[in-house]
Amino acid sequence: MMNDGRVFNGLFQERKGLVVALGMKDMLGGMKNAASGVVQGGLGNYSEMSVDQMRKEYGMYLMEGEEIQVGFKLIRDALIFTDKRIIFTDKQGATGSKMSVKSINLFSIVEVSMETAGFGFDDSELTFTYIQTADMKAHSLTYVSHKLEFPKKYDVQPLYRLLQELAYANCVRLNGLE
Repeated sequence: MMNDGRVFNGLFQERKGLVVALGMKDMLGGMKNAASGVVQGGLGNYSEMSVDQMRKEYGMYLMEGEEIQVGFKLIRDALIFTDKRIIFTDKQGATGSKMSVKSINLFSIVEVSMETAGFGFDDSELTFTYIQTADMKAHSLTYVSHKLEFPKKYDVQPLYRLLQELAYANCVRLNGLE
């Protein structure tokens, strides 16, 4: 399916055996913020931030050549999608001067599920599972799931589609079905 850097469905490219997202910004560009960050943050939902704002605040955590595609804020915490990974920041303490940063490589995502909002106070949810084990060819792999909640009117479908395409391509690659 993917050989020598060929584009896969216009979204992914294989470089040195790793699948990386291409055009993520275009896929996610149509998603709109439905409510203010403070209200949504209080409800435990992410609100979209501009790429420029994310770059100013979190650019020092990017690897060389890594580009932010879309970012979200949850009161003081952030969720950042780049072309290589998903970055979570967690500001701690009363002043927020202490912060933890966690990254999940896009090539490790193997499963995705989505739940759209219903009536009332339901949120849109996106859950993805990734391989946490550093060596993906180990005999025993550790899988971890992570759930993200978005405002009711936020269209999570483009993000779901992108992550599902990644998960599919990663499973094909990991199982030698290329």
